[in-house]
Amino acid sequence: MTGAQDIINIERIEMNNDFGLYIVATPIGNLGDISERAITTIREGDLIICENPKHSLKLLNKLGIKKKLISLHDYNEKIVINKIAGDLINKKCVLISDAGSPLISDPGFKLIQYCIKNNINLTSIPGPSAIIPALQLSGIPLNNFSFLGFFPKEKKGMGDFIDAVKNRKDTSVFFVSNHRITKCIELLDSKIDGRLISVSKELTKINEKVFRGLSSDIKNILAESKDAKKGEFIVVVEGSSETEIPVINLNNYKIEVNKLLTKFSLTDVVQIVHKLTGIRKNIVYKWILNLK
Repeated sequence: MTGAQDIINIERIEMNNDFGLYIVATPIGNLGDISERAITTIREGDLIICENPKHSLKLLNKLGIKKKLISLHDYNEKIVINKIAGDLINKKCVLISDAGSPLISDPGFKLIQYCIKNNINLTSIPGPSAIIPALQLSGIPLNNFSFLGFFPKEKKGMGDFIDAVKNRKDTSVFFVSNHRITKCIELLDSKIDGRLISVSKELTKINEKVFRGLSSDIKNILAESKDAKKGEFIVVVEGSSETEIPVINLNNYKIEVNKLLTKFSLTDVVQIVHKLTGIRKNIVYKWILNLK
């Protein structure tokens, strides 16, 4: 017969059970961003599940940690789950990605589903993610935003992707590879006129850059510098306004605007044109600057 003290001891054992899967965020560039808790968890782990062992070894070597690594990607996830099923119950397993927080446009979703289905302990060790700093540095409203994953590889899906961004009322944030950043900005420029855009690259690294402005501004920056197109990119696009009005050809107002500029300040003229046409102030401002 089990007494009350025995039940308490059993509960304590269950609560202190370290076995299971630990989802650990790793730096996106700057090694100093990794938390002490993340380092401790990786060091105490019996098995490290990672996307690219060669990439993860660089991090572990810098931390002075030697562990068994198992590669996990979209094409072998079921095989890996079957292989480590026993380890998930009897060992402390750690899931990391090449950079940032696991599962965010990275493999591991089926592994998490398996753990939940089989009542295997899951613990998240939060930390770096490229999405949040990109939003913070964008200067674009982020009280409501949607993460859209990666900009498509296939050309036939690129236009549909940008159309979906165009129709969103909240801020959009997504990843773009260096091979597709030019095409992405060109599509934004042709399909979305007048919204603020932020393009971040190499966040937390020495060559960190953030480009802000209209799509035409970003397009010019990329065209003028080969270095601007190097690295991994996070694009943030301002959401549409419920009162957004179709763009009117401002060139029809050149004469009137030039007359206004002789009597009023640039700021006042921008306000006047905005009220008369409904065109966003940032578009009007840029157009007037090009008139001068």
